[in-house]
Amino acid sequence: MDHVLTLDMYQTAGVGVLALIAGMYLTRKIHFLKHFCIPAPVSGGLLFSLLALALHSLFQVDFSFDGTIKDICMMIFFTSVGFQSNFKVIRQGGRALAVIVLLMIVLIILQNGVAVGIAKAMGQNPLLGMAAGSIPMIGGHGTAGGFSSLLESMGLENSSSVMMAAATFGLVAGSLLGGPLAELLIKRYNLSETSAEGDVMLGMEATDASPEAKQEYSQSGEKTFRDVTKAVYVLLITMALGMGLSKLLRMTGITFPTYFGTLLMGAIIRNCIEMKSEWAKSISIDKVISFGNISLSLFLGMAMITLKLWELAALALPLCAILLAQVILLALFSVFAAFPLLGKDYDSAVLVSGICGFGLGATPNAMANMSAVCFKYRYAVKPFLIVPIVGAMFVDLINTAVISGFLNFI
Repeated sequence: MDHVLTLDMYQTAGVGVLALIAGMYLTRKIHFLKHFCIPAPVSGGLLFSLLALALHSLFQVDFSFDGTIKDICMMIFFTSVGFQSNFKVIRQGGRALAVIVLLMIVLIILQNGVAVGIAKAMGQNPLLGMAAGSIPMIGGHGTAGGFSSLLESMGLENSSSVMMAAATFGLVAGSLLGGPLAELLIKRYNLSETSAEGDVMLGMEATDASPEAKQEYSQSGEKTFRDVTKAVYVLLITMALGMGLSKLLRMTGITFPTYFGTLLMGAIIRNCIEMKSEWAKSISIDKVISFGNISLSLFLGMAMITLKLWELAALALPLCAILLAQVILLALFSVFAAFPLLGKDYDSAVLVSGICGFGLGATPNAMANMSAVCFKYRYAVKPFLIVPIVGAMFVDLINTAVISGFLNFI
């Protein structure tokens, strides 16, 4: 008989923070984690999950967690994602931005279609395919956590464990795949010569940020406090309005994740703010986004400690088959679709490494992949402009919409 240790929402939050701190320490000390951009909550949460596995296997001790604070952090994060959708910035990306957005739509559809098809062919619940499709792949741990309760309510047991495991696999696979693919394309088409590191650094220094962004400035502690306070207030008001929008969306009879309304409301309010310069100056968007990133770290810390690794044993073969298919799909898609459509030049090869990064992992993986390629060859301006825009403004919105469509038809 299992012994269950029940943790309330405060204790759950405390253990989640401890996992986050442990992950920060591990990331600093272990080169592999730093090299592949594994988030601190993931490494720390996995450490706790391994400890829980040992306690379960040796002493039949399990944990029960309260997800109240975790869910609040999730809502805050996805609301802040909406605030990153500045439509004025979109125009800077040009044709390449439009092409990548279209490619992402196709890739998301393919990721879900392939995953669901393999799950059905192996006699599994098609929801298992969704749990190893674009939700954890292009969506990452944040989207995986956001959809876990929905898939659980639709009948997929252990959905959180499956999706978190798939998202962790994607982070590593995306980092391993992007650089070698870009290297293959650059060599095959003779797109660039290897550059001295100093030249690369000079290029990044000159073009990576606007002169305004490089200017030094100082802020008083009082102004910083006011900016943070406004950011918190704006997020909470947006969440309240977004939950109302979510209720209206549910009335359509279409299944949406609980955070979708807050994400949309964040995008609406951000662009309303941009319409008047006084509003844009009075509200510090970077503080809104920073508060969302803090919430994401806390959310992931609490989500990862709930992993029950022993529950994945029965799904090992079909899950591995789907994840392997996702890697092959993205490699073929990047080489035979993305690279030609983006122009078959050096920038396109760098962008391919970025697509592999957030196609299986997250935007930081994409940036790390592109940086590694550029340090070996030469700096490319366009990829470092486009990928953050796509990752911040489009991926979550498109992914959520496509996932919702699949969930309503499978």
